[in-house]
Amino acid sequence: MKFSVFPWGRFPFDFLRSHGKALRVTVLLLLLALSGYIFYLDVVIREAFEGRKFALPARVYGRALEVYPGAKLTPVQLVEELRNIGYHEHPVPDEAGTYKHTLNGLEFTTREFVFGDGPQISQHLRIEFTGDMVSLLQERGSTAADLPLVRIEPPLIGGIYPGHNEDRALLRLDQVPKPLIDALISIEDRKFYTHWGIDPRGIARALYKTLTGQRIEGGSTITQQLVKNFFLTSERTLTRKGTEVLMAMLLELHYSKDEILETYLNEIFLGQDATRAIHGFGLASHFYFDRPLDRLELQELATLVGMVKGPAVYDPRKNPDFTLQRRNIVLQEMVKLEAITQAQFVEARQKPLGVIRRAPTGTSPYPAFLQFVHRQLQRDYREEDLRSEGLRIFTTLDPHIQRQAEEALKSRLADIERARRITSGTLEGAVVVSSTQTGEIQALVGGREARFAGYNRAIDAQRPIGSLAKPIVYLTALEEPGRYTLFTPLDDSALVLRQAGTSDWKPQNYDHEFHGQVPLRTALANSYNVSTARLGIELGVESILDKLPLYGIERQPPPFASSLLGAFELSPIEVAQLYQTFADSGFRTPLRAIREILAADGKPLQRYPLNVEPVAPAAPVYLLTTALQGVVSEGTAKSLNNWVPAEVKVAGKTGTTDDLRDSWFAGYSGDHVAVVWVGRDDNKPTGLTGASGAMTIWGEMMRNIRPEPLEPALPEDIELVNVDPVTGVRYIEDCASGVQMPFIKGSAPTEVSGCAFAAAGEPAVGDAAAVNVEVKPAVKQEPQKSWLQRIFD
Repeated sequence: MKFSVFPWGRFPFDFLRSHGKALRVTVLLLLLALSGYIFYLDVVIREAFEGRKFALPARVYGRALEVYPGAKLTPVQLVEELRNIGYHEHPVPDEAGTYKHTLNGLEFTTREFVFGDGPQISQHLRIEFTGDMVSLLQERGSTAADLPLVRIEPPLIGGIYPGHNEDRALLRLDQVPKPLIDALISIEDRKFYTHWGIDPRGIARALYKTLTGQRIEGGSTITQQLVKNFFLTSERTLTRKGTEVLMAMLLELHYSKDEILETYLNEIFLGQDATRAIHGFGLASHFYFDRPLDRLELQELATLVGMVKGPAVYDPRKNPDFTLQRRNIVLQEMVKLEAITQAQFVEARQKPLGVIRRAPTGTSPYPAFLQFVHRQLQRDYREEDLRSEGLRIFTTLDPHIQRQAEEALKSRLADIERARRITSGTLEGAVVVSSTQTGEIQALVGGREARFAGYNRAIDAQRPIGSLAKPIVYLTALEEPGRYTLFTPLDDSALVLRQAGTSDWKPQNYDHEFHGQVPLRTALANSYNVSTARLGIELGVESILDKLPLYGIERQPPPFASSLLGAFELSPIEVAQLYQTFADSGFRTPLRAIREILAADGKPLQRYPLNVEPVAPAAPVYLLTTALQGVVSEGTAKSLNNWVPAEVKVAGKTGTTDDLRDSWFAGYSGDHVAVVWVGRDDNKPTGLTGASGAMTIWGEMMRNIRPEPLEPALPEDIELVNVDPVTGVRYIEDCASGVQMPFIKGSAPTEVSGCAFAAAGEPAVGDAAAVNVEVKPAVKQEPQKSWLQRIFD
């Protein structure tokens, strides 16, 4: 009897003998498949590492503050600007990004910065103020040379990010402090410089715990962590772990330790700023400590390294105690590896975290403005390039004006809701501010919660504009000086317009009264609907509306008389474009938010120059501005003087729509054009007129901006004539009861009245068109049922 050494007999040998060929083929196929998979992984790794490793977001900057003797600037504003770009107070402000107060001003040191016209070096500066103006600008030092102008580096206001909103600031390995590398090696991978991508003991330990059901564990080296973050998902399975091991070994085969470490330092995830993901130590140092990595102290570097294990758990703002414990563990491990001394450890352990306090801003603290910038960029650049090429985009945003616009909108809406017992949060609004001279958007607010990147009412809310449309009618009239001046009487009696296919249109005034014959300037100042409608019908509805494209409005309103009173929709940004043309003396200047774009290496790519085109004669626009100044001085917006001094001579127009649904105010000073809209997202009535809603926000904002007076240059074909401010009767030049009013040459009254007659209340002899005016008493108007009956001011 034969016995087998195997209790199960000769089965394995018999099986191998009978199936050996098939097994060999199977093993060969598996090896081929594994080889193919490894080859595929190898290609993936090499393509990623030998090309561009990271998609770099576009960086978006606000305007750079220019300081010069004579500039309108206060010490408080300058400090606000400096703090906004990360400067901090220091008793000896010799380091870049520091400042201190002096008796009459400030001393500070600027940072280096690369502008479109070249790099600017760091400067040690002294600035002094007299009142609200810069009186002295010097470079500190032994020479103390006076400077004509200094440009402070612009604030970073956001970015256009790749997928998942990843943000990072790339560093070369030689820019990384050695203590940070020592800390990372100490706590994450002590054998980094000796292993070949994996740690067999760590893998065996992780495998044992996973198979025994204790927990799925990592055991990853720095190289494996890089593979996981760079190529793989966060899924924790044995299959993914096997792929991770293979890719780590391939990575070590092709690239040096320094290349792997540099990539890791730029890739690692270190926190979340709302919707923006913070990657890499370069950006994390600014996000948590507001300083570049090479200026961090030992304990701060250890804090960042400690966060690698879990940025959410060891978030120093949310979990400072956990973070402090983790930081001290990192420092202890550094002592064990003799990377630091015991004395250094004791000193660093005693220091606080030192993390700056900051509110989450996400991709931008100014999402509405950034959205407008993004849309303008999409005309010239591919979306992929905007999100990956590291473009540097310099915009027109003025942080000071933006802040005043945001605060005025939010605070005034809350005040209005309290005063009128409106449910909190019901009202919404939008603000657009631009430069009168350049058309540059200085502020743009898309809603009362300015940090919310949602519905952008400033550019997307299309609402009826009401009486804001009336200046188009009056400008058209004033372009015919042979027929119309500021004192030409207009008929404000009852009007019935019969149109085929629709019901009769019977516009009414807000006060439900007719006013007989009224001077043109008075009709605009008081926003009379009836006289405006009749004037527009006489001029031709379509001829008026056809002018809108000239003023930069591409949307074409319906060709109905009701459009003369604003029964068509525009967004606040479109209204700002319309009033920009009025403010710029009849020149159409397209509103723009971008000045120039640089490549990631600082090379200029594109400039957005000022583009100006004359679209309306200067003289009629001058007359219109005078009439709009009358709206503020004596008309529907006269309460604006509660916020803005009368000497600023603001030109503006209130606007209110049917059933008090929309409240508008558009106006301009010598240096700013601004539009405010207030309403409800559900389009229900607000109970607000233009004067009681939007205008109060406009005034609050402008009071804090301190605008320049509006004193437009007198066109050559305009003459100033001394006239009666009500009737327009011409007085002798030295008559004190008259006012200087502009007329296009050849249109002013030719007959002159003596001052004595006017003073005595006698009828003066003058221009027949100006004197023979029958001012009828106010007549009570019957209620009308027209759908447009409450488009008024």
